[in-house]
Order: sequence, then C-alpha cells, then structure tokens
Amino acid sequence: MNIKTTFPGGLKVSASSGEFTISTDQPKNSGGDGSAPSPFILFLSSIATCAGYFALAFCKKRDISTEGMELNASFERNPESHKLEDAKLVLTLPKGFPEKYHKPILRAMDQCSVKKTVLDPPNFEITLD
Repeated sequence: MNIKTTFPGGLKVSASSGEFTISTDQPKNSGGDGSAPSPFILFLSSIATCAGYFALAFCKKRDISTEGMELNASFERNPESHKLEDAKLVLTLPKGFPEKYHKPILRAMDQCSVKKTVLDPPNFEITLD
C-alpha cells in the first residue's frame, strides 16, 4: 500500500491513496486554519471507526438492527510526553440486542486491525530521496 502525501499550503497536509484524498490541518491555536482534523485526530478516529466497523459487520452478519447503536471513544494523553496512555471504547447497543451476543460483539471489535497495529507496531524507516 502506498500513500502519497502533499503539502497544499499553510499547515495543511493531504494524503492520497487510490481515488481518496484525506486532508488534515492544525487547529487555529496551533497555527493552522482549523479547516480539517489534525493527523492525530484522524489516527484516533481510525481506532474508533475500525472497532465500529467490526461491531457493524457482526450485527449485519446476524441480521441484528444497528438502529441506535453508537460507539464512543475517549483517549487520555500524558500531559508531559503527549503520548497516548489510555483508550476506552464504549459501545451502546441497540434496543433488543440479544444478551447472548454481548461478549461475542466485544471479541469482534477486538479484531480491529488498527488497534492490533498499535499493540504490535511495525518497524519504521524514514529516509530521504
């Protein structure tokens, strides 16, 4: 997988893969225009949406309604190092969600590849061309 990154101006950075382009910016209080999420917010959102996808797929496979289902993610950063210390994902189940599937849907969400990558990070190599 390749992602081309470009710099359209200000503190904006865009990443393109295939037909999709994701735009980022920095908040106004950090010198950006606040026109798009910061890269770190996109990273955290990828954790939440990945887990959410697995919850959604679990329900769809079993023909369970997802009406009212919601996933809330909260993250805590170390104030000194700014590193992510805690991540909490809370799934609100739709009304009538079968009790027998409570633990299985949590196991399904645990399969999120973004979370797995955080837990077992890749090797990084940064070079110049």
